[in-house]
Amino acid sequence: MDLSNLQPAVGSHKSKTRIGRGAGSGKGGTSTRGHKGAKSRSGYSRKIGFEGGQMPLQRRLPKFGFKNINRVEYKAINVSDIEALAAAKNLEKIGLAELREAGYINKKQLVKILANGAITRKVAVEANAFSVAAQQAIEAAGGSINKV
Repeated sequence: MDLSNLQPAVGSHKSKTRIGRGAGSGKGGTSTRGHKGAKSRSGYSRKIGFEGGQMPLQRRLPKFGFKNINRVEYKAINVSDIEALAAAKNLEKIGLAELREAGYINKKQLVKILANGAITRKVAVEANAFSVAAQQAIEAAGGSINKV
């Protein structure tokens, strides 16, 4: 077998329907477009969401809520994660660079420390924001916080 005798499987290749080639073809006359109306005309293009003059779905549905353009989004890191990271790498200071290195955040994310879990090590923590409970937990363990 070589390239000269390759053929598609039987029944897999169908020739394209040729429309508008006379009445004998069965696809002449209106060329499968039917009679009259915008869809039968040349130059017709269907408008996205157009429902023939009926009120479109996107205008029938109620609108609610809003997107706050001033929203600041933080990546939440728990004090239990801080404890685990400090134990694993034997750290006394954990900042954004250490969290980035450990894979907790990427370089654009802001960090908020939350009080989920427990912390027993004395760790100096540097982040963009702290919950009140997390701040108390870190300071109760003898650590300190620094808001960036």
